Parts: sequence; C-alpha cells; structure tokens
Amino acid sequence: MCFYSSRMHFVCLDCRAAWKKTATSRGPGRCLQCRAELIDAGADLAVPKRRDTAGWRALEAVLRAGLTFHGGCCGTGPGYRPRTPREVRERLALAGRTGMPLTKALATADPARTDRYDAEARTPGRP
Repeated sequence: MCFYSSRMHFVCLDCRAAWKKTATSRGPGRCLQCRAELIDAGADLAVPKRRDTAGWRALEAVLRAGLTFHGGCCGTGPGYRPRTPREVRERLALAGRTGMPLTKALATADPARTDRYDAEARTPGRP
C-alpha cells in the first residue's frame, strides 16, 4: 500500500524558514516574514535548522537547480540530494568535467564513481 503525504514543505530561502501546507491550502503563498514567494520543496524534505548556514546553502543550490524532494510510489523517496556545500561543489565539478546536466549531477550519489565509469562515454568525438 502506498502512502502519499498530503502535506508539502514550502520554503523561504531568504528567511531560512519552512512551512507545511496541504494541497487544499490557498496555493504556495508567501513568506510570513519577508513576503517572498515560497518554493514547493516536497514532502520528503529534511529542513535544516535555521542556524545551519551550510545546510541552507546546499538546500538553496538544490532547489535553484530545479530538484525537489517529492517522493515516489511505495516510499521510494526523491533519491540522493546533497546536504553540504562540499557535496554541491563536487557535483558541480562533475557537471563541468563531463558535460552532465546540472540536475542530474546534483542527484548523483557518488561523483567519483560516475566519473570513472561514465566519463569516457561522454567524451566528445568518440563513437
């Protein structure tokens, strides 16, 4: 039996704040503190603490790239998402080296392993 959460996380990156809202709420709405538009991050988001600057920087990079934390069927979850700025930098470097799209690079669990096995397949000029 599949379980889908009816409450989604809506995030304000400027204020480092998150709210849970249901689908029947009036749209994503605006931040209660700064009135900026809230981002629908999905039900599976683990919101960093407000004082965790590094965690919020990583979350901002993931959300600005277009990745969200919407789960799949039967508890499969959204897949890997980087949690620290170092993990984000490693995946940005992978995207630069291999030409991989940024969203795919950010969702890669181990950039060293992907680079080792898949970089030759993406080298320009190879058949």
